[in-house]
Amino acid sequence: MDTTYLLLQHYWWFLVSLLGALLVFLLFVQGGQSLLYTIGKTELQQKMLLNSTGRKWEFTFTTLVTFGGAFFASFPLFYSTSFGGAYWVWILILLCFVLQAVSYEYQAKKGNLLGKKTYRVFLILNGILGPVLIGTAVGTFYNGAEFYVNKANLTDVAMPVISTWATPFHGLEAALVPWNLLLGGAVFFLARILGLLYFINNIGDEVIQKRSRRQLPIETVPFLVFFLGFLTHLLLQKGYAVNPDVIDPVSGGKQIFLQPGKYLFNLLEMPAVLALLLIGVVGVLFGITKSFFSPAWNKGIWFAGAGTVCTVLALLLCAGWNHTAYYPSNADLQSSLTIENSSSSLFTLKTMSYVSVLIPFVLAYIVYAWRALDLRKINREEMTENKHLY
Repeated sequence: MDTTYLLLQHYWWFLVSLLGALLVFLLFVQGGQSLLYTIGKTELQQKMLLNSTGRKWEFTFTTLVTFGGAFFASFPLFYSTSFGGAYWVWILILLCFVLQAVSYEYQAKKGNLLGKKTYRVFLILNGILGPVLIGTAVGTFYNGAEFYVNKANLTDVAMPVISTWATPFHGLEAALVPWNLLLGGAVFFLARILGLLYFINNIGDEVIQKRSRRQLPIETVPFLVFFLGFLTHLLLQKGYAVNPDVIDPVSGGKQIFLQPGKYLFNLLEMPAVLALLLIGVVGVLFGITKSFFSPAWNKGIWFAGAGTVCTVLALLLCAGWNHTAYYPSNADLQSSLTIENSSSSLFTLKTMSYVSVLIPFVLAYIVYAWRALDLRKINREEMTENKHLY
């Protein structure tokens, strides 16, 4: 294979993984929403919490859409296989985010049809189901999904469908795999932790800050149980490896096989990724512990947020790099998707790479907009003075 093509495939898997990592960090919005009635005991407190997360929900939604768009452009076979086959999962995820958008826009408007409380319940549902569903869906990157891929079907004029789903549940069966649910639970509790840390940083109210700090260990314990359970299983399980030297006679692609400890070997054989994972875990734990034990310190969201990005990025790189099938098929092992057999053409990847040089400018604009929104901490006075509130 052309070395340039292979390099571009790795480059775009890195970009997709980075977007996925940023998305998990931005799920602090969902985590904060799920804590609405836990941290906010009065109407004024709930209004401060909603305006804290409400000014950032569009970042999360935009990143989710960008993540899907980047996957579609760089690895279209994954997009058609997963989004076209496991569509119930993705429909539920999108429905959750549509409910969020509608709820923020209408919950505070006078005369809204369903009433303020109903829209707030929708926000809590989004805060719970969004992270769990996203985590469960990503769990299939390591535990497999039920699909078949047959590229020869492209020559079938009557039905040129490459990918077909092996079960009538179209993705919902992923919720029956306990290791997927472990990751979903880890993402959910991490989102709640990040939401608490963001409240501490963003809201200038002593009651909310104290209540958020007290809630931190309550969320951290189940997060560690779920995350360490998932990580331990991941490092010990058989992984989906690609043999670059053997061609499968049926599929015509490189042979895919189960290798004991594949993801552990990936970390050991990619020390930079292992270092990224360790730095990320330390960053998350530091942000949590210092925020809990230092009442005057409010920078935990940045340490835990950066740690989240590093950790998720490392795990996603483990799923796709180092001759690994990032979307394994449990129905037919040789149908598993890799960054080589599912990517766009060399021309497409090369053209998109030229456009990707604009990413730093986009990130700079996001940082600018974020800082502009956070110039002033949310407080009780603003909730009574400002007319442009959620």
